[in-house]
Amino acid sequence: MNAVSLEHTERIWLNAYLPGVPADIDAAIEHYPSLREVFLEHLEKFRERVAYVSIGTEMTYADWQVQGYAFAAWLQGQGVKKGDRVALMMPNCLQYPICLLGTILAGAVVVNVNPLYTSHELKHLLKDSGAETVVIFENFAHTLEKVITGSSVKRVVIAAIGDLLGTFKGAAMNFILRSVQKQVPAFSLRGSLRFNQVLKQGRALTHFPVQMHLDDLAFLQYTGGTTGDAKGVMLSHRNIIANLLQAKAWVGDQLDQDKQETNVTLLPLYHIFSLTVNCLMFMCLGGRNILIANPRDVKRVQMILRKERFNGIAGVNTLFNGLLENKEFCARDFSDLRMVIAGGMATHTAVAKRWKEVTGLPIIEGYGLTECSPVVSISPIDIARMREMEFTGSIGVPLPSTWVRFVREDGELAEIGEQGELQVRGPQVMQGYWKRPDATAEVLDAEGWLSTGDIGVMDTRGYIRLVDRKKDMILVSGFNVYPNEIEDVVALHPGVAEVAAIGVEDGVTGEKVKIIVVRKDPSLTQEQILAHCREYLTGYKVPRYVEFRTTELPKTTVGKVLRRALR
Repeated sequence: MNAVSLEHTERIWLNAYLPGVPADIDAAIEHYPSLREVFLEHLEKFRERVAYVSIGTEMTYADWQVQGYAFAAWLQGQGVKKGDRVALMMPNCLQYPICLLGTILAGAVVVNVNPLYTSHELKHLLKDSGAETVVIFENFAHTLEKVITGSSVKRVVIAAIGDLLGTFKGAAMNFILRSVQKQVPAFSLRGSLRFNQVLKQGRALTHFPVQMHLDDLAFLQYTGGTTGDAKGVMLSHRNIIANLLQAKAWVGDQLDQDKQETNVTLLPLYHIFSLTVNCLMFMCLGGRNILIANPRDVKRVQMILRKERFNGIAGVNTLFNGLLENKEFCARDFSDLRMVIAGGMATHTAVAKRWKEVTGLPIIEGYGLTECSPVVSISPIDIARMREMEFTGSIGVPLPSTWVRFVREDGELAEIGEQGELQVRGPQVMQGYWKRPDATAEVLDAEGWLSTGDIGVMDTRGYIRLVDRKKDMILVSGFNVYPNEIEDVVALHPGVAEVAAIGVEDGVTGEKVKIIVVRKDPSLTQEQILAHCREYLTGYKVPRYVEFRTTELPKTTVGKVLRRALR
């Protein structure tokens, strides 16, 4: 790489910071020896408040702390030591934050696992991480049964939906899920323990504090594996604390901590975006989190939210779009809503415009990736003026203590206004990939610059606009075509519900653009879509192929469209 260090280059984006937002937060990180101290400070500070709500059942910060200590004591009683990996394979439920806290208090490493993993994916993760303890929701235990033989797993904890909902309500929910809805396939995991048994045993034991350091590993967060088997991103206590302090500095004193904010947690807590933003950041604000186990079931989501008044919501484009399709959601009172944050994928202009029309608030876009704990940049947040703001399509400016640069294909630094691959450096950048030194060296250089694989451009104010993923770029007759641009244009058509753009091989042009469309208007034709595209796109960007589908597009668990599954 020929790009030179930007150590002494002016950070032009600092001029976009709101008054009171510091340029750096590095010194503040040293205030906390580890995440243990971050947890305990805020659990004690907000002990009387409700931390989580799941299916109408509340858990206070005090309850969270007591249960977390019990799980930590049980882990230690089982011989779990500092640095051992504990895999958590659960949807949004009360058990998750308890196990998260307990694992950190025990000095172990949290390995977050997507509960929808196939047996092949789970087998790889267990082998790669070396996890010896697994906490799994019973709905997915049959997957673990298929791969546990030959793995390093020594102990399994089975959680059920009714565990923490009270005796009668819990029993009823378990019966409905197991016997009525048939959502718990039969499984046999010899020697496994039930979650409530584990907490009971843990309460009878003593938890011994573990000395931890900022550079100790806190999380193994597995990436999606778009280029092969998923890689474990090593996130230290320092990485996570840095991102929390960066976010805290960004909001400043705009939120009154004497008044509790309520947040809707649509995204799964095992995902890095939701883990940091919904679970940890809101804990530091003393917030109340409404847990949504399945955000795609919009009718169910609306039932849960029917009697709730919430102040914040974070999601991705597809989730916001789904909510906007629900008439009851659109008719609710949004006067208490103060902040809407999007990440994970590009937000379509049409979705953002309609969201503002319905709720009165703009969607504030940010940018992050697992390798950055995850937040890198976000638009300035002025809560007092939020309803005056508009969606811009920009991912904002870099957070405090965060450096960015853009590198052209020839390895030289891009100028302001010139496209290049976004690179990031800061205290939130990962230590590397677990047991993958070669893969780490491919994206992380000796100076700490992380190559993100995202193509972007910075304007004269320091605002960043993403163009697309480098690997998703379509090459048409030597011209770069970015799927996000095509999708954003097609989504503007009122007859389109969903769209994805991909490249297909062509003997003449190299590739041609193909779009896959789910119709909102059943009468929508290919000719109408192409005519719409010609109004907004230059010739080589106009799709050559249009495929209509009657079912929704394939997505990740957080709602990102899986382009690779459409190729």
